Amino acid sequence: MPAFPHSTTYSTTSTATVVAVPPSLSLPLIEAAFPRQLHPYWPRLQEKTRTWLLEKRLMSADKVAEYADGLCYTDLMAGYYLGAPDDVLQAIGDFSAWFFVWDDRHDRDIVHDRPAAWRRLKARLHRALDSPRTHLHHEDPLVAGFADSVGRLYSLLPRTWNGRFARHFHAVIEAYDREFRNRREGIVPTVEEYLALRRLTFAHWIWTDLLEPSAGCELPDFVRKYPAFRRAALLSQEFAAWYNDLCSLPKEMAGDEVHNLGISLVTHEGLTLEEAVEEVRRRVEECVTEFLHTERMALRFVEDLDDGTVRGKELSCAARACLANMRNWFSSVYWFHHESGRYMVDSWDDRSTPPYVNNEAAGEK
Repeated sequence: MPAFPHSTTYSTTSTATVVAVPPSLSLPLIEAAFPRQLHPYWPRLQEKTRTWLLEKRLMSADKVAEYADGLCYTDLMAGYYLGAPDDVLQAIGDFSAWFFVWDDRHDRDIVHDRPAAWRRLKARLHRALDSPRTHLHHEDPLVAGFADSVGRLYSLLPRTWNGRFARHFHAVIEAYDREFRNRREGIVPTVEEYLALRRLTFAHWIWTDLLEPSAGCELPDFVRKYPAFRRAALLSQEFAAWYNDLCSLPKEMAGDEVHNLGISLVTHEGLTLEEAVEEVRRRVEECVTEFLHTERMALRFVEDLDDGTVRGKELSCAARACLANMRNWFSSVYWFHHESGRYMVDSWDDRSTPPYVNNEAAGEK
């Protein structure tokens, strides 16, 4: 079974259903200039991540059976980290699935006003990030699952990469805490505050860090921080975060959310909802066009890394693989939002309550 049987860019039969992308969300440039690809390991990834979710008790058996495949979490990763060894993609796929479950727990703790449960989870995740081995059998499945997935990611590259990943994810946890407080208090961040916070809650630098184990090489600072290379990485993530805002606006307004670029524009810039949607769309489209320009500059830099030495060739190949996968992120994110049950709000019985979540906090049943 293909990962994307309903897309406009992949079909195994002439009768395959085509996804109807609403005009307000349609991006012809993505469909034309960013061909959709898929890691050949995807069928096994889907199967093994489904099993992992069950083994780690991150989703109940009935919810895994009914919703796991349709949420398309593995499709998203299999369309991004092309070229990754199978075990690397599996580690990333399981971590990504965990991330979505964590995001749902965070949301439910806010909706059901469970600040003590959230504070306890936040502290445990910080500790598990620094010492995953000691948290593999934690009583909270979310903590144990995190420890398992992070420990596997740590095994892929040297300690220097592990330290960078940990620093970046500590910041993500703290950003989720700021979001928790904002939502409880009904605080809508300004546009600039939101953009800075969003780079953390969307985990921009985490997904970018994971390009390196996919390429089998930790990139030195002078490569990662080269302006065009770093800008291309940022643009791919900004596109994903803002396109997510565009697609999830109905879901988040139904759930009394305060964290969405559109909501910040309405609240602080005086835009109507229609004007805010247009402005978010404009920013999304600018990410795409700027990436195409920046990509060309980054490719020249990547080519120059191959200076005739073994190390130069290794760095050039790895950086080129990372840059290619930054490009893959655009199409993977785009189609994910139109195929994942995570955004099909109109099909839910309650638009504010996703049917695939567990409303109970660990230890508070």
